[in-house]
Amino acid sequence: MDMANPFETPNTYRLHRAEYLVGLVAVAGLFIAHIGEVRWVPAVILFAYIDLIGYIPGAIAYRRSPDHRVAKGYYIAYNVMHSMITQMVVAAVWIAVAGFEWALLVLPLHLFADRGVFGNFLKPFSLAFEPEPNPAYTRMAAELRHRERRRQRESAMAGASGASR
Repeated sequence: MDMANPFETPNTYRLHRAEYLVGLVAVAGLFIAHIGEVRWVPAVILFAYIDLIGYIPGAIAYRRSPDHRVAKGYYIAYNVMHSMITQMVVAAVWIAVAGFEWALLVLPLHLFADRGVFGNFLKPFSLAFEPEPNPAYTRMAAELRHRERRRQRESAMAGASGASR
């Protein structure tokens, strides 16, 4: 993925998820290390509110819709609530009003788990709200795999002809 090709291939997608898994392990380690200092009511509320506002309404609308189309507002709610920026602002406001507490770690814990464990990133309007294969992406991924195999064959042939000299 780069500025001219803003999409994930299956391999870059797995690597991207792996980065979030590392973040999840780090945050979970901090959370566990301070488990005795966590206020559980705020932790549960902070963890759950992201999906209560950002995911569940869209998931219900998706399941109720005969063609699985949902309004853009559901995508916007999901993306705003699952944004690192939004959750950093929430944490900053919380700290300014109530002070720092270890329960705030559930914010990155939620987002890192969504991305690293479940593979859920921000939702583009052009895809279904819930994961389902997109024919255009399936064709593009197949073409990229075909090009990569061709490059590997050509590289192997060039290496073999250079070695025989």
